Amino acid sequence: MNTHYFDTFVTPVGELSVAVNADGALVAAAFGNVARLRQRFDAGQLVRDSARLAAVAQQVTEYFAGDRDAFDLPLAPSGTDFQQAVWKALQEIPAGETRTYGELAAALGHDGAARAVGRANATNPICLFIPCHRVIGRDGSLTGFAFGEEIKRQLLEHEGAMRPV
Repeated sequence: MNTHYFDTFVTPVGELSVAVNADGALVAAAFGNVARLRQRFDAGQLVRDSARLAAVAQQVTEYFAGDRDAFDLPLAPSGTDFQQAVWKALQEIPAGETRTYGELAAALGHDGAARAVGRANATNPICLFIPCHRVIGRDGSLTGFAFGEEIKRQLLEHEGAMRPV
Protein backbone atom coordinates (compact mmCIF):
# COMPACT_ATOMS: atom_id res chain seq x y z
CA MET A 1 0.00 0.00 0.00
CA ASN A 2 1.46 3.34 -1.09
CA THR A 3 1.22 6.22 1.34
CA HIS A 4 0.05 9.56 -0.02
CA TYR A 5 0.14 12.86 1.82
CA PHE A 6 -2.60 15.44 1.88
CA ASP A 7 -3.63 18.78 3.19
CA THR A 8 -6.81 20.84 2.94
CA PHE A 9 -6.71 24.54 2.13
CA VAL A 10 -9.40 27.16 2.61
CA THR A 11 -9.99 29.06 -0.64
CA PRO A 12 -12.49 31.71 -1.72
CA VAL A 13 -14.55 28.96 -3.41
CA GLY A 14 -14.45 26.54 -0.47
CA GLU A 15 -12.08 23.92 0.85
CA LEU A 16 -9.59 22.31 -1.54
CA SER A 17 -8.06 18.99 -0.51
CA VAL A 18 -4.87 17.94 -2.30
CA ALA A 19 -2.79 14.75 -2.19
CA VAL A 20 0.79 14.12 -3.30
CA ASN A 21 2.79 10.94 -3.66
CA ALA A 22 6.05 10.21 -1.83
CA ASP A 23 7.96 12.12 -4.53
CA GLY A 24 5.82 15.23 -3.97
CA ALA A 25 3.89 15.01 -7.26
CA LEU A 26 0.18 15.82 -7.17
CA VAL A 27 -1.99 12.75 -7.57
CA ALA A 28 -5.40 14.07 -6.51
CA ALA A 29 -7.27 17.27 -5.74
CA ALA A 30 -10.90 17.81 -4.88
CA PHE A 31 -13.00 20.72 -3.75
CA GLY A 32 -14.35 19.83 -0.34
CA ASN A 33 -12.86 18.22 2.71
CA VAL A 34 -10.57 15.23 2.71
CA ALA A 35 -13.54 12.85 2.49
CA ARG A 36 -13.71 13.75 -1.23
CA LEU A 37 -10.10 12.56 -1.62
CA ARG A 38 -10.51 9.44 0.49
CA GLN A 39 -12.92 8.09 -2.13
CA ARG A 40 -9.90 7.61 -4.42
CA PHE A 41 -7.63 5.84 -1.94
CA ASP A 42 -7.65 2.69 0.17
CA ALA A 43 -8.01 3.12 3.91
CA GLY A 44 -4.78 4.25 5.55
CA GLN A 45 -3.20 5.56 2.36
CA LEU A 46 -3.67 9.25 3.20
CA VAL A 47 -1.62 10.97 5.88
CA ARG A 48 -1.96 14.69 6.64
CA ASP A 49 1.37 16.44 6.09
CA SER A 50 1.16 20.22 5.73
CA ALA A 51 4.95 20.53 5.39
CA ARG A 52 5.03 18.27 2.30
CA LEU A 53 2.29 20.38 0.74
CA ALA A 54 3.70 23.80 1.64
CA ALA A 55 4.65 24.60 -1.98
CA VAL A 56 1.16 23.59 -3.11
CA ALA A 57 -0.40 25.79 -0.43
CA GLN A 58 1.78 28.71 -1.53
CA GLN A 59 0.79 28.38 -5.18
CA VAL A 60 -2.92 27.99 -4.34
CA THR A 61 -2.69 31.16 -2.23
CA GLU A 62 -0.95 33.01 -5.08
CA TYR A 63 -3.55 31.78 -7.58
CA PHE A 64 -6.50 33.01 -5.55
CA ALA A 65 -4.71 36.29 -4.76
CA GLY A 66 -4.43 36.90 -8.52
CA ASP A 67 -0.62 36.63 -8.47
CA ARG A 68 -0.49 33.37 -10.44
CA ASP A 69 -2.53 32.06 -13.36
CA ALA A 70 -0.68 28.76 -13.90
CA PHE A 71 0.72 26.21 -11.50
CA ASP A 72 4.31 25.00 -11.55
CA LEU A 73 4.04 21.72 -9.65
CA PRO A 74 4.85 18.13 -10.60
CA LEU A 75 1.75 16.19 -11.57
CA ALA A 76 1.26 12.41 -11.58
CA PRO A 77 -2.34 11.71 -12.59
CA SER A 78 -3.21 8.07 -13.17
CA GLY A 79 -5.23 7.32 -16.29
CA THR A 80 -5.37 5.80 -19.76
CA ASP A 81 -3.34 7.16 -22.65
CA PHE A 82 -6.43 8.97 -23.96
CA GLN A 83 -7.20 10.48 -20.56
CA GLN A 84 -3.57 11.59 -20.24
CA ALA A 85 -3.77 13.26 -23.67
CA VAL A 86 -6.95 15.11 -22.68
CA TRP A 87 -5.46 16.21 -19.35
CA LYS A 88 -2.32 17.46 -21.10
CA ALA A 89 -4.49 19.44 -23.54
CA LEU A 90 -6.41 20.94 -20.59
CA GLN A 91 -3.14 22.28 -19.20
CA GLU A 92 -2.57 24.16 -22.46
CA ILE A 93 -5.77 26.21 -22.08
CA PRO A 94 -4.60 29.56 -20.70
CA ALA A 95 -6.28 31.11 -17.69
CA GLY A 96 -8.98 33.51 -18.82
CA GLU A 97 -9.94 31.30 -21.77
CA THR A 98 -12.31 28.41 -22.27
CA ARG A 99 -12.71 25.65 -24.84
CA THR A 100 -15.67 23.52 -25.74
CA TYR A 101 -15.52 19.76 -25.56
CA GLY A 102 -15.67 19.68 -29.36
CA GLU A 103 -12.81 22.15 -29.71
CA LEU A 104 -10.72 20.09 -27.34
CA ALA A 105 -11.52 16.91 -29.27
CA ALA A 106 -10.55 18.58 -32.56
CA ALA A 107 -7.29 19.87 -31.06
CA LEU A 108 -6.48 16.29 -30.10
CA GLY A 109 -7.19 15.10 -33.65
CA HIS A 110 -10.39 13.33 -32.62
CA ASP A 111 -13.15 15.28 -34.39
CA GLY A 112 -16.52 14.05 -33.23
CA ALA A 113 -15.17 12.70 -29.93
CA ALA A 114 -16.58 15.47 -27.74
CA ARG A 115 -18.35 12.95 -25.49
CA ALA A 116 -15.17 10.90 -25.00
CA VAL A 117 -13.29 14.10 -24.17
CA GLY A 118 -16.07 14.97 -21.73
CA ARG A 119 -15.73 11.60 -20.01
CA ALA A 120 -11.94 12.01 -19.75
CA ASN A 121 -12.44 15.54 -18.46
CA ALA A 122 -14.86 14.24 -15.82
CA THR A 123 -12.30 11.72 -14.57
CA ASN A 124 -9.56 14.33 -14.10
CA PRO A 125 -8.14 13.42 -10.68
CA ILE A 126 -6.35 16.75 -10.12
CA CYS A 127 -8.95 19.49 -10.54
CA LEU A 128 -7.80 23.12 -10.61
CA PHE A 129 -4.17 22.13 -11.30
CA ILE A 130 -5.34 20.36 -14.46
CA PRO A 131 -7.94 23.00 -15.34
CA CYS A 132 -10.97 20.96 -16.34
CA HIS A 133 -13.13 23.91 -15.26
CA ARG A 134 -12.04 25.72 -18.45
CA VAL A 135 -14.10 23.39 -20.66
CA ILE A 136 -17.67 24.43 -21.37
CA GLY A 137 -20.59 23.25 -23.45
CA ARG A 138 -20.94 24.23 -27.10
CA ASP A 139 -23.73 26.63 -26.12
CA GLY A 140 -21.56 28.26 -23.45
CA SER A 141 -23.19 26.36 -20.59
CA LEU A 142 -21.17 25.40 -17.55
CA THR A 143 -21.72 21.68 -17.85
CA GLY A 144 -19.79 18.79 -16.47
CA PHE A 145 -17.93 19.99 -13.38
CA ALA A 146 -17.83 17.39 -10.60
CA PHE A 147 -17.86 20.06 -7.89
CA GLY A 148 -20.85 21.96 -9.22
CA GLU A 149 -21.59 24.82 -11.55
CA GLU A 150 -21.21 27.46 -8.83
CA ILE A 151 -17.56 26.61 -8.12
CA LYS A 152 -16.88 26.35 -11.86
CA ARG A 153 -18.46 29.78 -12.40
CA GLN A 154 -16.42 31.29 -9.55
CA LEU A 155 -13.18 29.85 -10.94
CA LEU A 156 -13.92 31.17 -14.44
CA GLU A 157 -14.88 34.58 -13.04
CA HIS A 158 -11.68 34.65 -10.99
CA GLU A 159 -9.65 33.91 -14.13
CA GLY A 160 -11.50 36.52 -16.17
CA ALA A 161 -13.13 34.02 -18.52
CA MET A 162 -16.59 35.11 -17.40
CA ARG A 163 -18.12 38.28 -16.13
CA PRO A 164 -19.43 38.04 -12.57
CA VAL A 165 -23.19 37.52 -12.36
